[in-house]
Amino acid sequence: MGQSGAKSRYESKVKFGRADRVRIRTPRGDWTPWPGDWVEALAVLSPPPPPVAPGAFDFQRHAFFKGLGAIGYSLGQARPAAAPEDGPSEGFAIRLSHFRRQVNQRVVAVVPGAEGAVAAALITGERGAIPKDVLVAMRDAGLAHLLAISGLHLGLVAGFIFFCARALLALVPAIALRYPIKKWAAAVVLLGAFGYLLLSGATIPTQRAFLMVGLVLLAVMTDRTGFSMRHVAWAAIVVLLLMPESLFGASFQLSFAAVVALIAVYEALRNEVTLFGRNGGGGGGRPWWRRPALYVAGVALTTLVAGTATAPFAAFDFNRMTTYGLAANMAAVPITAFWIMPWGLLALCLMPVGLEHLALVPMGWGIGVVIEVARTVSAWPGALHILATPPVWSILLVTFGGLWLCLWRRRWRLAGIPVIAAGLFGFALAAPPVLLITHDARLAGLRDDDGRWLFSSTRREAFVRQSWLRWVGATEAGPWPDSGPSPGGAVQCDSLGCLYRRNGWLIAIVRDPRAAAEDCAAADAVVAFVPLNGVCRPRSGIVIDRFDLWRDGAHALWADDKGIRVRASRADRGDRPWVGVP
Repeated sequence: MGQSGAKSRYESKVKFGRADRVRIRTPRGDWTPWPGDWVEALAVLSPPPPPVAPGAFDFQRHAFFKGLGAIGYSLGQARPAAAPEDGPSEGFAIRLSHFRRQVNQRVVAVVPGAEGAVAAALITGERGAIPKDVLVAMRDAGLAHLLAISGLHLGLVAGFIFFCARALLALVPAIALRYPIKKWAAAVVLLGAFGYLLLSGATIPTQRAFLMVGLVLLAVMTDRTGFSMRHVAWAAIVVLLLMPESLFGASFQLSFAAVVALIAVYEALRNEVTLFGRNGGGGGGRPWWRRPALYVAGVALTTLVAGTATAPFAAFDFNRMTTYGLAANMAAVPITAFWIMPWGLLALCLMPVGLEHLALVPMGWGIGVVIEVARTVSAWPGALHILATPPVWSILLVTFGGLWLCLWRRRWRLAGIPVIAAGLFGFALAAPPVLLITHDARLAGLRDDDGRWLFSSTRREAFVRQSWLRWVGATEAGPWPDSGPSPGGAVQCDSLGCLYRRNGWLIAIVRDPRAAAEDCAAADAVVAFVPLNGVCRPRSGIVIDRFDLWRDGAHALWADDKGIRVRASRADRGDRPWVGVP
């Protein structure tokens, strides 16, 4: 919509904490606001929600660092409003957003449908218009990284600009024979890469890629080594100085895990035996298929290394692991590198003269092929595996072992392999809870004896239900029985509540205060949607009522041979500025 000013561009005086921005969802209408437009709407606002489960994604933390104080929805369509006389003037960010919107509109006007939405995402980084089925197919096929502007895209753009700039300078003998045109071309690339950084939205992967490309270009201009692990370290330092909170984000972890592993592998292979003999050996008479074969081997190795390095972090952050990413990338990456991105850059160059359709149409052809590859691969049996969230110590061991393996150059670097193996073993030890309940008691879920998850409601809190299923590594779900036993037999319900039997323990779920006395006397633990006012004393002493949920957030409960254990989300989050006080 627009930026927030002192009173917010949504004319809302509500302010949560120190953040003064709000995000409002509005229904589509005849009028679409542009960045910087003033609008008015009757809206329902609420604070950013807490985590849906202990250890799950903390949206309140994310909103705190984004300056987002509230979220909500409008009651009806937003309407244009007159700008106040004392309102802030449009700044560079608004003008840049206008430019990005204009580029998007011109792209989708030439290439409609999913191909146009993906083309706009590759040029400006705006992925909101990509159809959901295409996003799912790209993600399940292991091609989601192609939609995030990162090192692949920025490297291709930089290489294309460098080739063109140096070729044009070489056409003038008076310049090519007297001046260092390679350094001049590097300077042109630096400006072009910075422009693409701004145009693509400057996400963390793009920032990392720009910093590394910038260091390589500075090395070219100063006759220094262009690519090393030190450059990754400097890029990480700059990103963390600008946004220290990004360290715990998936974008930072995936991006730097991939590039660190790739540099370590290619540094190790630099002076080793390659597929076709030692570097520098062999003399002439090389077969014609050597370069194509080396490229295919390079794409395969890069995909394998990057996929292996990012897989543990993808499993930890998103609870999913793809099986056929290598096959999908072998087909899609060459098309992206040699067809889609060059046409996209040419389209940007042709936009000032209105001839962008000459490049966007063939770009759309290539995107259509990539989408078809994603749909085909994602439909293969076993293409996607949903994994339960592992313990935190497992990803810490994987990170430490990976850094040890990649950063050292002596033989003791191999000591990182058993550390990584120990961390991966922790993924197999993931023990999902048997019962979950939200902070507002609007939804509860439990695992039946047949492995299905049953929810207290299947009509509301759809986002929470999907998040829970992903968090516990489950795919099948259904409703609680209104009365009688569940299909697996673990749950017995009536109009007042449910009794849940798990591993020899009895857990009472109270939905009506009238069931509290009887359930508290018989159960080992009690979970109540209503306040119990401290009168309940089950045998294990574990009671979770409406006040506990309100005070401590979402709860998870485990019941196994070791007993019944409870974990609350507030206990994990500690006393932080973004953690609200009940």
